[in-house]
Order: sequence, then C-alpha cells, then structure tokens
Amino acid sequence: MSTPELGLPMVVPAPDLPARVRIHEVGARDGLQNEKGAVPTEVKAEFIRRLADAGLTTIEATSFVHPRWVPQLADAEQLFPLVRDVPVELPVLVPNARGLDRALALNATRIAVFASATESFAKANLNRTVDEALAMFAPVVARAKAEQVHVRGYLSMCFGDPWEGPVPIHQVVRVSKALMDMGCDELSLGDTIGVATPAHVQDLLSQLNKEGVPTSAIGVHFHDTYGQALANTLAALQHGVTTVDASAGGLGGCPYAKSATGNLATEDLVWMLQGLGIDTGVDLGRLTATSVWMADHLGRPSPSRTVRALSHQEQ
Repeated sequence: MSTPELGLPMVVPAPDLPARVRIHEVGARDGLQNEKGAVPTEVKAEFIRRLADAGLTTIEATSFVHPRWVPQLADAEQLFPLVRDVPVELPVLVPNARGLDRALALNATRIAVFASATESFAKANLNRTVDEALAMFAPVVARAKAEQVHVRGYLSMCFGDPWEGPVPIHQVVRVSKALMDMGCDELSLGDTIGVATPAHVQDLLSQLNKEGVPTSAIGVHFHDTYGQALANTLAALQHGVTTVDASAGGLGGCPYAKSATGNLATEDLVWMLQGLGIDTGVDLGRLTATSVWMADHLGRPSPSRTVRALSHQEQ
C-alpha cells in the first residue's frame, strides 16, 4: 500500500503561504533535452498526455531551436501537432525570430525566450553577450505580443555561475527588468547549477520588487544539485511566489552547464505542497505512475525521492 492511501502526508498548513500554486511542468522539454539519446516522438506525446491526465495545467512541450544545438528536441514540428489538442497550456521555447516563425506556424499560443544573467553563460548558450542576446529577443517578444502570444522570459544563472562564481544581485535585476520591459508577461528565475540558498532567494525577490517587478509575474526554477531546491522553493512561497517550475521524476539538467544536475522533481514538490495544504490540482498517484513509466522508457530509476518511495523502486 502506498502512503497517500494512508492519508499521508498529514496536512499541517503554515501561515502566510499561497492557497494555490501553479506548477510549470518542464519535464517534457527541459527534462528530455539532457538525455543522451533521443526519446521517440510518440513517447514524448504520450508523456505530455499522461502529465495532463495527472492534473498539470502548464506543460512545456518542446523547443524550436536548431537541431544542431539540441538534437534531442529536433522533432518539434512532428511533436507539437500530436499534443496541440491536449486541454492545457503548452509553452514552447524559441531562441530567435526563426524559432518564433516555426512556433507560430503550428499555432503555438505561449512561447518562452531564454536569457542569461552572466556573460559566460550567454556566450556558452547563445554565442552572444548578455546585451546582444537581449537585443535579439526584443523583436521576437514584440512580434509575439503583436500576435497575442503569451511570453515567458527565462533567466539562467541567477544565483551562481560555473565560470564566474557568485552573481551579483544587481546584475540579475538588470537583466530581469530588461526582459520585463521588452514585454515578457512572466519571468522565471533559474538556479541553473543549484547553488541558491533560501535567504539569497528572498533577497533577490525583494530587490526585484523594489525595482518594479511584481511577485505575481515571477516564477522560480530550482535545480537540486546541493539538495536545496525544496528549501529554496519554500523561501519563494513565503515571499508570495505562486508559480514553481518542476520536472516530473526529477528529469533534466543543462547541456551547456555540466555542473547542473536534475531539476526539482514535481512529485517532491507536490508532496511538500500537499503537506502544507496548498492546492496544486495534481493527482500525486497518477503523476508518480507517469514518472515510473518514463523511467522505464529511459532505462533507469527516477531520481525523485517521492517517486522511489511511492513506487518502491530501488534506492
């Protein structure tokens, strides 16, 4: 018998936390882009459908980048039509004007652009300086907004960089404001190599608020490299953040930052939120079954602690 059937986790609400959190599920894109081999298109489509059946309402589907950059997502044109009828939000990443053209041609209604808070990662990921990347994104965002497309701005290396070390908060705030000022509807703060700690998270959020970026427009994207993802998420929730990125089964990393390990596992996040009495709309049993199914396709156990506990996988 799994523990959810025993009424666990016991619900003990904490004060001053949101009543509901929207999980921005990134497993199908950010998770699978870091796999050594390509997952078949039909398996990806089934993965997205199962995630939707588990109650997730925002599922990042794929990325319209050049196949040379991320060969694992080279099937974006084939995948998106297979899942377009799934009744959830299906954002897709676009790196430039060409990527936006491809996404719009398939009637995508939500896109994301991805910038860097540091020069080193901007060079590694986009082969541009930070400001050159922002200049490239400005017309992409403007056109997307003209087409009434929702735009998310991802910002990587918000808390630390594998080449530069600590990232000054004012540097992160500058690029965050630039993304919002160009028209992004939403900002996702990425702890790409998983080095953030709770007070750092709250300080960055406070500084963004002081510079006019509202908490309601901010999502957080933590990696669990040092085991801090849930602690950092709780710190963000205490500040009022209600959008949290997570990856089913803890899949993912970053192909351009080798020290980046897996994303925060969606199941681990849901377990914590359920215990806090925070609504997500997610069925943890169905989600766990989906991650076990995908782990079987990938040929290895899920790294999620909750998936392993509920499915009795080998530790």
